[in-house]
Amino acid sequence: MRLFICFLMICSLAWAPAARAYEKTGHRVVAELAERHLSDVARRKIAEILGEKVALAEVANWADEMKSSPDEYWRQANVYHYLNVEAGESFENTPRNPAGDVLSAYEQFVATLKSPDATLAEKQHALKFLVHIVGDMHQPLHYGHASDHGGNKVAVMWFEEVTDLHSVWDIHLVDKEKLSFTEWSNFLDKATPQQIAAYQAARPLDWVHEGLALRDDIYEVGDRNFSWGYVYKYRPLVREQLLKGGLRLAGVLNEIFAAETRDR
Repeated sequence: MRLFICFLMICSLAWAPAARAYEKTGHRVVAELAERHLSDVARRKIAEILGEKVALAEVANWADEMKSSPDEYWRQANVYHYLNVEAGESFENTPRNPAGDVLSAYEQFVATLKSPDATLAEKQHALKFLVHIVGDMHQPLHYGHASDHGGNKVAVMWFEEVTDLHSVWDIHLVDKEKLSFTEWSNFLDKATPQQIAAYQAARPLDWVHEGLALRDDIYEVGDRNFSWGYVYKYRPLVREQLLKGGLRLAGVLNEIFAAETRDR
Protein backbone atom coordinates (compact mmCIF):
# COMPACT_ATOMS: atom_id res chain seq x y z
CA MET A 1 0.00 0.00 0.00
CA ARG A 2 2.78 2.43 0.88
CA LEU A 3 4.49 1.73 -2.46
CA PHE A 4 1.20 2.31 -4.28
CA ILE A 5 0.71 5.66 -2.54
CA CYS A 6 4.26 6.67 -3.42
CA PHE A 7 3.56 5.73 -7.04
CA LEU A 8 0.46 7.93 -7.08
CA MET A 9 2.37 10.81 -5.57
CA ILE A 10 5.10 10.57 -8.19
CA CYS A 11 2.56 10.35 -11.00
CA SER A 12 0.76 13.43 -9.69
CA LEU A 13 3.84 15.54 -10.45
CA ALA A 14 3.25 15.01 -14.16
CA TRP A 15 0.20 17.27 -14.16
CA ALA A 16 1.20 19.76 -11.48
CA PRO A 17 0.37 23.28 -12.75
CA ALA A 18 3.03 25.97 -12.88
CA ALA A 19 1.39 28.51 -10.59
CA ARG A 20 -1.85 29.12 -8.77
CA ALA A 21 -3.06 31.45 -6.06
CA TYR A 22 -5.45 31.17 -3.18
CA GLU A 23 -8.50 29.52 -4.68
CA LYS A 24 -11.68 31.55 -5.01
CA THR A 25 -12.69 31.55 -1.35
CA GLY A 26 -9.36 32.84 -0.03
CA HIS A 27 -9.20 35.70 -2.51
CA ARG A 28 -12.78 36.70 -1.79
CA VAL A 29 -12.03 36.75 1.94
CA VAL A 30 -9.10 39.14 1.40
CA ALA A 31 -11.24 41.37 -0.83
CA GLU A 32 -14.23 41.36 1.52
CA LEU A 33 -12.10 42.23 4.52
CA ALA A 34 -10.51 45.06 2.55
CA GLU A 35 -13.89 46.44 1.54
CA ARG A 36 -14.97 46.60 5.17
CA HIS A 37 -11.98 48.83 5.98
CA LEU A 38 -12.03 51.26 3.07
CA SER A 39 -12.12 54.98 3.66
CA ASP A 40 -15.07 56.91 2.25
CA VAL A 41 -12.78 58.44 -0.36
CA ALA A 42 -11.41 55.07 -1.47
CA ARG A 43 -14.90 53.57 -1.60
CA ARG A 44 -16.11 56.39 -3.83
CA LYS A 45 -13.09 56.20 -6.14
CA ILE A 46 -13.38 52.42 -6.46
CA ALA A 47 -17.06 52.77 -7.39
CA GLU A 48 -16.06 55.23 -10.11
CA ILE A 49 -13.66 52.64 -11.53
CA LEU A 50 -15.59 49.37 -11.12
CA GLY A 51 -19.18 50.61 -10.97
CA GLU A 52 -21.50 51.51 -8.11
CA LYS A 53 -22.63 48.00 -7.22
CA VAL A 54 -19.47 45.98 -7.90
CA ALA A 55 -17.89 44.59 -4.73
CA LEU A 56 -14.17 43.89 -4.50
CA ALA A 57 -14.98 40.24 -3.80
CA GLU A 58 -16.65 40.05 -7.23
CA VAL A 59 -13.38 40.89 -8.99
CA ALA A 60 -11.00 39.12 -6.60
CA ASN A 61 -10.52 36.10 -8.89
CA TRP A 62 -10.59 37.95 -12.20
CA ALA A 63 -6.81 37.70 -12.69
CA ASP A 64 -7.00 33.91 -12.40
CA GLU A 65 -10.11 33.58 -14.53
CA MET A 66 -8.46 35.55 -17.34
CA LYS A 67 -5.71 32.94 -17.62
CA SER A 68 -8.12 31.05 -19.88
CA SER A 69 -8.14 33.93 -22.36
CA PRO A 70 -6.35 33.20 -25.67
CA ASP A 71 -4.76 36.65 -25.53
CA GLU A 72 -0.99 36.27 -25.28
CA TYR A 73 -0.87 38.91 -22.56
CA TRP A 74 -2.28 36.40 -20.08
CA ARG A 75 0.48 33.90 -20.82
CA GLN A 76 3.02 36.62 -20.11
CA ALA A 77 1.15 37.85 -17.02
CA ASN A 78 1.36 34.49 -15.27
CA VAL A 79 4.64 35.62 -13.68
CA TYR A 80 2.76 38.44 -11.93
CA HIS A 81 1.39 35.95 -9.39
CA TYR A 82 4.64 34.84 -7.73
CA LEU A 83 8.28 35.52 -6.98
CA ASN A 84 10.71 32.61 -6.82
CA VAL A 85 13.57 32.34 -4.32
CA GLU A 86 15.44 29.04 -4.06
CA ALA A 87 16.21 27.30 -0.78
CA GLY A 88 19.17 28.82 1.02
CA GLU A 89 19.00 32.02 -1.04
CA SER A 90 17.74 35.45 -0.02
CA PHE A 91 15.50 37.82 -1.91
CA GLU A 92 18.34 40.33 -2.16
CA ASN A 93 20.72 37.77 -3.70
CA THR A 94 18.21 36.34 -6.16
CA PRO A 95 18.11 37.85 -9.67
CA ARG A 96 14.67 39.24 -10.44
CA ASN A 97 12.76 37.81 -13.38
CA PRO A 98 13.11 40.39 -16.21
CA ALA A 99 9.60 39.42 -17.36
CA GLY A 100 8.21 40.53 -13.99
CA ASP A 101 7.07 39.04 -10.70
CA VAL A 102 4.42 39.65 -8.06
CA LEU A 103 6.31 42.55 -6.47
CA SER A 104 7.01 44.39 -9.72
CA ALA A 105 3.38 43.80 -10.78
CA TYR A 106 2.18 45.27 -7.50
CA GLU A 107 4.29 48.37 -8.08
CA GLN A 108 3.10 48.64 -11.68
CA PHE A 109 -0.60 48.46 -10.82
CA VAL A 110 -0.29 50.89 -7.91
CA ALA A 111 1.43 53.36 -10.24
CA THR A 112 -1.37 52.99 -12.80
CA LEU A 113 -4.04 53.67 -10.19
CA LYS A 114 -2.19 56.78 -9.04
CA SER A 115 -1.57 58.07 -12.57
CA PRO A 116 -3.74 60.99 -13.74
CA ASP A 117 -3.03 59.91 -17.30
CA ALA A 118 -4.28 56.31 -17.02
CA THR A 119 -7.53 55.52 -18.84
CA LEU A 120 -10.56 54.05 -17.10
CA ALA A 121 -9.88 50.69 -18.76
CA GLU A 122 -6.28 50.73 -17.53
CA LYS A 123 -7.41 51.56 -13.99
CA GLN A 124 -10.03 48.80 -14.06
CA HIS A 125 -7.37 46.32 -15.11
CA ALA A 126 -4.92 47.55 -12.49
CA LEU A 127 -7.44 47.55 -9.65
CA LYS A 128 -8.78 44.06 -10.36
CA PHE A 129 -5.28 42.65 -10.69
CA LEU A 130 -4.10 44.44 -7.54
CA VAL A 131 -6.97 43.05 -5.45
CA HIS A 132 -5.90 39.59 -6.55
CA ILE A 133 -2.16 39.76 -6.15
CA VAL A 134 -2.25 41.24 -2.66
CA GLY A 135 -3.90 37.94 -1.77
CA ASP A 136 -1.15 36.08 -3.61
CA MET A 137 1.46 37.99 -1.64
CA HIS A 138 0.07 36.59 1.60
CA GLN A 139 0.18 32.95 0.51
CA PRO A 140 3.73 31.89 1.46
CA LEU A 141 4.25 29.45 -1.40
CA HIS A 142 4.01 32.34 -3.86
CA TYR A 143 7.60 32.88 -2.79
CA GLY A 144 8.45 29.25 -3.46
CA HIS A 145 11.26 27.46 -5.25
CA ALA A 146 11.30 27.69 -9.04
CA SER A 147 12.60 24.12 -9.10
CA ASP A 148 9.30 22.76 -7.75
CA HIS A 149 6.98 25.48 -9.11
CA GLY A 150 6.23 26.90 -5.68
CA GLY A 151 5.32 23.55 -4.18
CA ASN A 152 3.15 22.44 -7.11
CA LYS A 153 5.57 19.54 -7.70
CA VAL A 154 5.83 18.56 -4.03
CA ALA A 155 3.43 15.63 -3.81
CA VAL A 156 1.71 15.02 -0.47
CA MET A 157 -1.26 13.14 0.93
CA TRP A 158 -4.21 15.16 2.24
CA PHE A 159 -6.59 13.01 4.27
CA GLU A 160 -5.60 9.98 2.16
CA GLU A 161 -5.97 11.81 -1.16
CA VAL A 162 -3.01 12.60 -3.41
CA THR A 163 -2.42 16.31 -3.93
CA ASP A 164 0.49 18.76 -3.83
CA LEU A 165 1.83 21.18 -1.25
CA HIS A 166 0.72 24.27 -3.14
CA SER A 167 -2.85 22.98 -3.37
CA VAL A 168 -2.89 22.35 0.36
CA TRP A 169 -2.24 26.04 0.92
CA ASP A 170 -4.34 27.37 -1.94
CA ILE A 171 -7.39 25.20 -1.43
CA HIS A 172 -7.50 22.53 1.24
CA LEU A 173 -6.59 24.43 4.41
CA VAL A 174 -9.18 27.11 3.60
CA ASP A 175 -11.90 24.76 2.37
CA LYS A 176 -11.50 22.36 5.30
CA GLU A 177 -13.19 24.96 7.51
CA LYS A 178 -16.40 24.69 5.42
CA LEU A 179 -17.03 28.44 5.57
CA SER A 180 -18.27 30.85 2.92
CA PHE A 181 -16.11 33.90 2.25
CA THR A 182 -18.54 36.08 4.21
CA GLU A 183 -18.44 33.68 7.17
CA TRP A 184 -14.65 33.68 7.03
CA SER A 185 -14.69 37.49 6.97
CA ASN A 186 -17.10 37.73 9.88
CA PHE A 187 -14.95 35.42 11.98
CA LEU A 188 -11.69 37.19 11.13
CA ASP A 189 -12.75 40.83 11.21
CA LYS A 190 -11.97 41.42 14.87
CA ALA A 191 -8.59 43.14 14.76
CA THR A 192 -8.02 46.03 17.15
CA PRO A 193 -7.07 49.49 15.82
CA GLN A 194 -3.54 48.81 17.08
CA GLN A 195 -3.33 45.51 15.18
CA ILE A 196 -4.67 47.13 12.03
CA ALA A 197 -2.11 49.94 12.25
CA ALA A 198 0.72 47.44 12.79
CA TYR A 199 -0.30 45.27 9.83
CA GLN A 200 -0.71 48.27 7.54
CA ALA A 201 2.62 49.78 8.56
CA ALA A 202 4.43 46.92 6.81
CA ARG A 203 5.39 47.68 3.22
CA PRO A 204 5.22 45.23 0.29
CA LEU A 205 8.89 44.31 0.61
CA ASP A 206 8.16 43.42 4.24
CA TRP A 207 5.37 41.13 3.00
CA VAL A 208 7.89 39.36 0.78
CA HIS A 209 10.28 38.77 3.68
CA GLU A 210 7.41 37.58 5.88
CA GLY A 211 6.33 35.12 3.21
CA LEU A 212 9.85 33.80 2.72
CA ALA A 213 10.27 33.19 6.46
CA LEU A 214 6.95 31.31 6.61
CA ARG A 215 7.69 29.36 3.45
CA ASP A 216 10.78 27.66 4.82
CA ASP A 217 8.78 25.98 7.58
CA ILE A 218 6.00 24.99 5.16
CA TYR A 219 8.51 23.19 2.94
CA GLU A 220 9.37 20.90 5.88
CA VAL A 221 6.82 18.26 4.83
CA GLY A 222 7.95 15.36 7.03
CA ASP A 223 6.28 12.10 5.97
CA ARG A 224 4.02 14.04 3.56
CA ASN A 225 0.91 12.53 5.13
CA PHE A 226 -1.25 15.50 6.17
CA SER A 227 -4.43 15.30 8.20
CA TRP A 228 -5.92 16.89 11.33
CA GLY A 229 -2.57 17.51 12.96
CA TYR A 230 -1.51 19.61 9.98
CA VAL A 231 -4.79 21.55 10.05
CA TYR A 232 -4.36 22.22 13.76
CA LYS A 233 -0.77 23.39 13.31
CA TYR A 234 -1.42 25.81 10.48
CA ARG A 235 -4.99 27.02 11.07
CA PRO A 236 -3.81 30.09 13.06
CA LEU A 237 -1.34 31.02 10.32
CA VAL A 238 -3.93 30.69 7.54
CA ARG A 239 -6.30 32.91 9.50
CA GLU A 240 -3.61 35.49 10.16
CA GLN A 241 -2.47 35.64 6.54
CA LEU A 242 -6.00 36.12 5.24
CA LEU A 243 -6.60 38.87 7.78
CA LYS A 244 -3.30 40.59 7.03
CA GLY A 245 -3.99 40.42 3.31
CA GLY A 246 -7.39 42.03 3.66
CA LEU A 247 -6.34 44.78 6.03
CA ARG A 248 -3.22 45.57 4.02
CA LEU A 249 -5.19 45.71 0.78
CA ALA A 250 -7.52 48.22 2.44
CA GLY A 251 -4.54 50.24 3.61
CA VAL A 252 -3.01 50.28 0.13
CA LEU A 253 -6.25 51.35 -1.54
CA ASN A 254 -6.91 54.04 1.07
CA GLU A 255 -3.40 55.37 0.54
CA ILE A 256 -3.65 55.33 -3.26
CA PHE A 257 -6.90 57.25 -3.44
CA ALA A 258 -6.05 59.66 -0.63
CA ALA A 259 -2.89 60.59 -2.55
CA GLU A 260 -4.89 61.04 -5.75
CA THR A 261 -7.28 63.38 -3.97
CA ARG A 262 -4.43 65.42 -2.47
CA ASP A 263 -2.68 65.76 -5.82
CA ARG A 264 -5.67 67.32 -7.53
